[in-house]
Amino acid sequence: MAAQTSPDRYDDIDGYAVAVVRDETSWTVSLLDPAVLRNVARAEEELRSLRAAGAAFGLLNVDDEYFVIVRPGPSGTRLLLSDATAAIFDDLAEQTLGRLNVDVPDLDPDEVDDTDPWPEGDLNILGDLGLGEQEFSVLLADPDLYADEQVQVIAERLQFEAELAKILDALT
Repeated sequence: MAAQTSPDRYDDIDGYAVAVVRDETSWTVSLLDPAVLRNVARAEEELRSLRAAGAAFGLLNVDDEYFVIVRPGPSGTRLLLSDATAAIFDDLAEQTLGRLNVDVPDLDPDEVDDTDPWPEGDLNILGDLGLGEQEFSVLLADPDLYADEQVQVIAERLQFEAELAKILDALT
């Protein structure tokens, strides 16, 4: 497994990026280099370097505004962007849409606050782990949840919330 990133590297960073790895019996959650919050290809590279035998994916939470799930696999990398409108203001979201061959939404920046967010990418990205497309659709459509709360629901549903909480506690 790749070297553990120190929580100190997240000083003055809005958000966090973690690798989530499932072996036969348990989950492991570890911090990724904060640079992955600016570059989806870098996130993919770091996740591939883990060489995990089981399921592995990255959760990139950007300023509690949106998140990206990055899941490299033998047939390519699967991506999910929780809010496509974030690409109007943020490079990571824009890169993610580019990798998905989806155009950045044609919205005036002043219209974004009045526009309901929508996801882009593979809503079944975690289906084999127990969080399917329908459940993801409902979660991402909930207007009362911020991105960090949606990530928490994902962690609870897949049962790695304690491991994620340890990482997040180390960041505060």
